[in-house]
Amino acid sequence: MAASRRPRGRSAAAEAAPSSFPRRILLDTHTWLWWYTGDRRLGREAQALIKRTEDVRFSAASVWEIAIKSAIGKLEFRGDTDISRELERDGFGPLAITIAHADEVRRLPSLHRDPFDRLLIAQARIEGLTVVTADDVIPRYGVPIIDARA
Repeated sequence: MAASRRPRGRSAAAEAAPSSFPRRILLDTHTWLWWYTGDRRLGREAQALIKRTEDVRFSAASVWEIAIKSAIGKLEFRGDTDISRELERDGFGPLAITIAHADEVRRLPSLHRDPFDRLLIAQARIEGLTVVTADDVIPRYGVPIIDARA
């Protein structure tokens, strides 16, 4: 499965992180898939950031996206994989979808057609999260991002 797993608990690197270091991050769906499968598209800097960040979140919207894309054949993902267990093993926290998150989508400009990404952007805005993504459109929404390819 994954080539590297995030160590549990706060690492020494997280303790020594500079003040500009994001304290809370949200993994875009493809970022988590790259992490989970050990895909080389996830850059070394992004991997290090994920490993040393104390509060790493993964949205229910991403789990929903994986389920839908798997069902229609756009994504190969084992149906017996317990994503909740995998997130817990890596120390990543779930991010539920709230009415406030869904309502924030209304306020977003029409820059992106992907409803899952729009919901992640809304969640990042409301929750004050930095998004780890390789998507080139997400930065146009003004949310802080980390390039997953770096």
